[in-house]
Amino acid sequence: MTFKSKIDKTFTYIIMSAISIVALATLVPVVYELWSDNVDVKAVIIISSLFVMCVAFILWLTFDIEYSFKENYLFIKGGPFRSKIPYEDITKVNKTSQILAGYRILSSKDAIEIHYKKATLGSVIISPSEQQKFLLVLSEKAPHISLK
Repeated sequence: MTFKSKIDKTFTYIIMSAISIVALATLVPVVYELWSDNVDVKAVIIISSLFVMCVAFILWLTFDIEYSFKENYLFIKGGPFRSKIPYEDITKVNKTSQILAGYRILSSKDAIEIHYKKATLGSVIISPSEQQKFLLVLSEKAPHISLK
């Protein structure tokens, strides 16, 4: 069973702000270059390509987030980032509003934190769209965990 990440307005505003900053940093020099007398076409192509790649990466990180229940582990995927968390390694799960620190693959403030034994930062913070259903499936797969 696979769950998509919930996307809220605050996160959408943050992503749009990041894309705007990248646009300002890359496209303003392109416009300036195009208005100059001596247009360097290579520079325009390189900087425009850089803009497209940065925006594509940001959108990939934002909209390609999935949480899948496999036979022996929870598979968390967000853009290029992947985590396989064996069910037996999960120690506890709790709701959290602390989404700015730690290892997080989410797109909403309505998040849960999964603590597990081999976590580099102690836990991963995620935001499944159907949180109650996700927690129900997780408790079936890992009945030993404490849900708070």
